[in-house]
Amino acid sequence: LPLQGLRVLDFSRVLAGPWCTMLLGDAGASVVKVERPLVGDDTRKWGPPFVGDTDNSNRKLSTYFLSINRNKKSVAIDIKRKAGLEICRKLSTEWADVVVENFKRG
Repeated sequence: LPLQGLRVLDFSRVLAGPWCTMLLGDAGASVVKVERPLVGDDTRKWGPPFVGDTDNSNRKLSTYFLSINRNKKSVAIDIKRKAGLEICRKLSTEWADVVVENFKRG
């Protein structure tokens, strides 16, 4: 694959950014998605349609989330805390070749 070996750190959410990093992953890049602890990405709950929850444990996932985040690994980091920011800073500067984000200004 053409992007094999490229490392992408993905802070994006809701469509445009996740679509971009999905395409990078499809082309062989190693993509790590940063999500909020305990909550995860907002799109995990977008639906219907959902998959899962066959045991009534309420662990269903949005098919949108699953499709747009294919070929990605996920890590939960609290970027509102100093320690979380430091982890992200290190990942961004020492690990990643590309950083994708679509935060609001401010």
